[in-house]
This record gives sequence, C-alpha cells and structure tokens, in this order.
Amino acid sequence: MTQRSEVLILGAGVIGLSSAYFLAKAGREVVVLDQGEPGCGASHGNCGTITPSHAPPLAKPGMLRQAVTWMVQSDAPFYVRPRFDPVLWRWLWQFARRCNWADFEQALNAKARLLLSSRRLLGELIRSEVLDCEFAECGHLTVFRDPAALAAFDWWPRALASVGIEVHALDGDALRAREPTLRPEVIGGFDTPIDAEFKPDRFVAELARVVRGLGVRIVGGTQVTGFARGRDRIERVNADADDYAAEHIVLALGAWSPLLARQLALRLPIQPGKGYSITSSVPRRAPTVPIVCRERSVAITPWRDSYRVGSTMEFSGYDDSLNRTRLEALVRGAAEYVVDPIGATRIEEWCGWRPMTHDDMPIIGAAPGLKNLMLATGHGMLGMSMSAATGLLVADLVCGRPPQIDPAPYAPTRFG
Repeated sequence: MTQRSEVLILGAGVIGLSSAYFLAKAGREVVVLDQGEPGCGASHGNCGTITPSHAPPLAKPGMLRQAVTWMVQSDAPFYVRPRFDPVLWRWLWQFARRCNWADFEQALNAKARLLLSSRRLLGELIRSEVLDCEFAECGHLTVFRDPAALAAFDWWPRALASVGIEVHALDGDALRAREPTLRPEVIGGFDTPIDAEFKPDRFVAELARVVRGLGVRIVGGTQVTGFARGRDRIERVNADADDYAAEHIVLALGAWSPLLARQLALRLPIQPGKGYSITSSVPRRAPTVPIVCRERSVAITPWRDSYRVGSTMEFSGYDDSLNRTRLEALVRGAAEYVVDPIGATRIEEWCGWRPMTHDDMPIIGAAPGLKNLMLATGHGMLGMSMSAATGLLVADLVCGRPPQIDPAPYAPTRFG
C-alpha cells in the first residue's frame, strides 16, 4: 500500500520537525517518518543551548596541531578511534585543507547568518506557540583557567564582532560576581548576551505537539528500508509496513543521512561525531546560566529540576557504546571550573551522533539529480541553534518562495 502526501519528511528530530512546522504553516500536507519517537536521537541528549556565539567554524589555523595532540589522549575533547576507514580519513583531509583564515571567514559569515536568523525565529516560535520548554534568554559564559589559553583566544571576540555578535570580556572577579559557583582558579572569559537555552527534549516534544495540531502526521517506529527511484525523482520511499510517495521529500536524518543517501547514489560528506552528556539532579551550588569550560571543552547547562554536563567529539563510526573514560572526563573537566560539577543523583548517561560536515556548515537544498528530494542535514553540533532558520529555508525552497536567507552557502552542489 502506498500512502501519498504533498511533503514527506524523513526524520523527526529538531530539523525535521522545524521543517514540518514551517511547511504546515505554508499550507502544505506533511507526513513525517522516524524509526523512533520525535527527538529520540541527537535532539535528546545535547546541552540545549542556542548559540549564535558558536558561529566560528571548527576549522581554523592552529586546529591541526591541537587535534593531533588530543588524538593520542583517550579522554581528550577530540578523539579518533584508530581504525582503517578511508572515508573518515578523506573527510579529515578535507577538514584539514580548510584550516586557513580565508575558508574560516567564509564559513563564519555563512554560519552567522543562519544562526542569527534562527535565534530570532526560535524566540518568536516559542512565544507565539507557548512552548513549555524552559526557554531562557540569559546569555552564556565562556571561561578560562589558563592565562595563555585566554590570550590565544583573542581571535574569537574579534570574529564574533565582525558578524555583529556582541561579546563582553570579563576578568575572574567579574565572572564570579555574575556566577558565584565559579572556582577561584577561573581567571577570565566572555559573556555572550545573545545566547539562550531551553530543555531540548521538552522543546522537541512541544514542537511535535504543535505540528500535530497543524495537521502534520508523525509516524514513529517506522524504518525506511529503501527507495524506488525514477530517472530524476524518487517514486516511492519503502518503509517497514507501507510505502510512501510525495511531491517533495525532505531528508533530515542527521548523522544517519549519508547511510540512506548512499542508496540513492548520493555521497554526503558527513561523519558521525559522537558526543556525550550526563544529566543529574541539580547540584547544591549550581550555576544559573550555561557555561563553557573552554580548555576542557565541557559545557554545563542548568535547568529548574535537572543539570547537564556534555560535549566532546569522538570519531568512532556508529559505535553506540558509552565510553566511561570519556563520560567521567566531563565531570573531571567541569570540576576544574565550578564548585559542584554534578548533582548527587545521575539521571541519565547518554551518547549520540552529530552530523559533521568537513566545512562545518549544514547541507540544505535540492539533491543533485533528484527533482523532488530536499536535503536538510549536516548541522554538526548546532542543530538546535540552526533549526528554525533551516525549517523556514526548507519551506521557502519547497514552496518556491524567495528565500529569506541566501541558500547558496549551504547548497549540496558546493561539494562538486
């Protein structure tokens, strides 16, 4: 049996649901398929931060030297599990080629446009739809213990200022006045007022509720198994129980996107970047705003009734095992910056994959050679932050409207 709709979205994470929201608002009939429930993947266990301040791309001069140092440390923020994987090494080579200031500036500007638009749209969406997700426009702190590391980070506020993002430098005393839970060893850092936070699982659940109210049908527990491809379009999407056909299909499967795209002879330069988080009860002395502990690359996010430490980047394929060394490195790292690094009760230990492109920009646009396939993937660690602007851009492109953001920097064709 073939089920038909105007738009079929593959993936019920934050990107798929955001696309469904804006498409439904535009009057399109939308069906969303996912192998799990909405937001059960990377949308679930991330740190729930909305961060235009993360516009600077990962690839920059000096990153290769730092990455090589980290690669030999099993608990370092960046880790590549030793193995023979030509696709991964080709990806790393392409990443390495972009560690120059010209490519850095190009990616910075493109990411900033999407992030700033999404920050505005997220605020509007949460307020207009009355989403219960602990949304707080509280800014973020990026803090340092090492004077040399802080001095070497002088490029960061300059990069943010160049794209119109406000950043305030603070010494250790000013940081502790703002956040008394910071340890005396913290010597300085930055406040980025534009950044915000929410509980990611609550946001996705609320977004799913809203899109269902707009008439979107979300089909969970459905595995996409393949495609029936015509000369220049996808005729059917094969799933466990039924087949699906649509005028437009949106591939928004995050880190799983390249595996499915391969069946369509599409090569997406995406690697699964494994991240970890620990969610606990609220510590006795918890910070009131999200904090990035810079030298250790550990992020801390406080909420009303829970608390999360997370981050790290591990390239180990689709291995879903919890590496306890890397998990505990989050707690050890946080303990160097805040008085109480974690709450007394651990609620969840989690790992998941971010879809990492080698140029650190998402892939949004029509798939080469397939007239009815739209790609919306490759958002790296910024899926939450970029979600609303991505959803609106997908809706603009599907509906044939003039896009509010120039889609060229994110087009799949940029990879040749």
